[in-house]
Amino acid sequence: MNEVLNDLASGALCTAIDANQIEEHTSFGCGEGAELHTDPDMTWIFTGIPYPIFNGVLCARLSQDTAHERIEETISYFKYRNTPMMWWTGPCSQPPDLGNYLQAHGLVFAGEQPGMALDMETLNDNPPLPEGLSIEHVQNEEDLKHWTGAVQNGFNLPKFVAKALFDHFAALGLTKNHPRRHYVGRLHGEPVASATLFLGAGVAGLYYIATMKKARHRGIGTAMTLIPLLEARQMNYRIGVLQASELGLGVYRQIGFKEYCTLGRYLCV
Repeated sequence: MNEVLNDLASGALCTAIDANQIEEHTSFGCGEGAELHTDPDMTWIFTGIPYPIFNGVLCARLSQDTAHERIEETISYFKYRNTPMMWWTGPCSQPPDLGNYLQAHGLVFAGEQPGMALDMETLNDNPPLPEGLSIEHVQNEEDLKHWTGAVQNGFNLPKFVAKALFDHFAALGLTKNHPRRHYVGRLHGEPVASATLFLGAGVAGLYYIATMKKARHRGIGTAMTLIPLLEARQMNYRIGVLQASELGLGVYRQIGFKEYCTLGRYLCV
């Protein structure tokens, strides 16, 4: 287990939110045929899968003197391979106005999400679950198929993206002592929801929280958020973090998450 963060100062939380996301996403660069580059000024991945989340820059710490040159070099790499890519920006990015540099090189602003954090000591030990809902660890490939189905439906992803996620996480392994744990939510036995807990940068990060359209507005998203957090707290983690979609923002605020920073996305397609 990495060293647990207990610092609740906003600066520490902003850094942890961004760092957890960076660590979580680097795994895409570790698959067969993929590339993970951890240069002194940039962390980036290439998989060749033709979808932006699987290729791009996770964090760049560029000087103003070299920023334009490094950005152009990086974009050219992906264009040469005819692969769409995403460039993430956040509290760890440099220079602070990196987004302006990226747009000057033709990248398209694709939106931003609030980075949120929560002191898990405030959580109720035994939150009530919606009637008929059970939440289980993904332990095998059959469970992972159910998890992937919920992610695909909940985020309206193309089939090939869902397959790429399944293949990737199946290859990484599904053991309980892994820093990444997947959860599937079943309503009266039918898989309808997903969540993933990633322990990194000293905090508990939540990803892939999704509920199928047919099962929404029943409190399932809230439950899928709380149960992984409570498990992380049992492992002595203090702080939960996530990047909120517009759909989930209200749910996370109600649980007790607060906004501390903004994470941007820029596309080259």
